[in-house]
Amino acid sequence: MANVRVLVIDDEPEIRRAVRTGLAGAEFTVEWAPTGQQGMELVAEWHPDVVLLDLSLPDIDGIEVCRELRTWTQVPIIVLSVRGSDADKVTALELGADDYLTKPFSMGELIARIKVALRHAAHSAGGAGTEARFQVGALVIDFERRLVTVDGKEVHLTPTEYEVLKYLATNSGKVMTHRVLLRAVWGPEYEDEAHYLRVFIGQLRRKIEPDPSRPRYLLTEPGIGYRLRASE
Repeated sequence: MANVRVLVIDDEPEIRRAVRTGLAGAEFTVEWAPTGQQGMELVAEWHPDVVLLDLSLPDIDGIEVCRELRTWTQVPIIVLSVRGSDADKVTALELGADDYLTKPFSMGELIARIKVALRHAAHSAGGAGTEARFQVGALVIDFERRLVTVDGKEVHLTPTEYEVLKYLATNSGKVMTHRVLLRAVWGPEYEDEAHYLRVFIGQLRRKIEPDPSRPRYLLTEPGIGYRLRASE
């Protein structure tokens, strides 16, 4: 990871020390910006591979920084914030943030989320489209054959169940908000029909999870949406 550049936009000295030490230990190259304005300038000048963005900045709200960055760059953005409200998280994700972590967080989890964001960015840059196959643990999705198996046994899904699972798989590791999923699978007129998702997620878990009451693959982000685990 020595060539991976991570820009941290955060004004908290404690976070600065912890993140710099942790990421340097994992051989990331780290730069720091204490304000939103300085952060946006560094994105333009330094071209980081990933941005870690606090929402509570001294000059510009992090939500606005995210909104502005998305007008001219697709650099992965991971929100780091003590603001744990569902509204803040949903807004950031729907403005283009790739992921979020609520402070305090473990360095291991942060590094894992950075790696997922980098994989998605590399895939998008390559223009490869959807891979032919997705696998996490015993769950395998063959996109060309529209075939889903668990432990080698075929799982029969309805067309809508398959589309929900496919969308989550092609964005594996990323949080997909309720509205984003509803818009992608059902269309924009269904953005507020969260009960649709609850029904289909429940059906999917009964078909693909070893224990639907303790999901291993299809994870809930409470009040936000869902995430399909990228790896075990």
